[in-house]
Amino acid sequence: MLDLLLEIDAAVFLFFNRTLANPVFDWLMPIITNADHWRIPIVIIWLLLIIWGKKKGRITALLVVVILVLSDQLSSSVIKPLIGRVRPCFALENVRLLIDQPNSNSFPSSHAANISAMATLFTIQYPKFKWIYIAIAIIISYSRIAVGVHYPLDVLGGALLGIVCAWAVVIVNEQITLRIVQLNKNRRGQHAENN
Repeated sequence: MLDLLLEIDAAVFLFFNRTLANPVFDWLMPIITNADHWRIPIVIIWLLLIIWGKKKGRITALLVVVILVLSDQLSSSVIKPLIGRVRPCFALENVRLLIDQPNSNSFPSSHAANISAMATLFTIQYPKFKWIYIAIAIIISYSRIAVGVHYPLDVLGGALLGIVCAWAVVIVNEQITLRIVQLNKNRRGQHAENN
């Protein structure tokens, strides 16, 4: 069963990587997939949240850091070494490789994990623009297949990991916030009784 799933995954990868290839994607996808191009916009958004985001923005900025560290380390340092899947650019013939070959393992895609984690967080915190966040996450995740370094299951696995990480951090944050509110109420109640 697993072998069949991996064969289907490879066939779908080749469809996206080779059959759908075109000059526009050949130019655009390496730009989109390059994390260096996303660092400055992410830092600017993060600073805007800190400076003008009020309490909600500052909490979101803090959660971005926690979520990115969690999703990135789980994907890169825990799951990739554990699974040990070889990237398609090393395992398959005739892969259209549009960027340098990464030396790390393939499953899950850290790009997909990180961008999906951020998209999920921003969808929860600022749902008005959820389709923009989701579209960005899909395009960046797809770029990993188009440039030849990830299978579709790598991308789906990374996206799922990112979504779970974001929800876990949001839930823990909500529980901590509720606990703090409850402690403050208890303290005010005790203070009122003592007066």
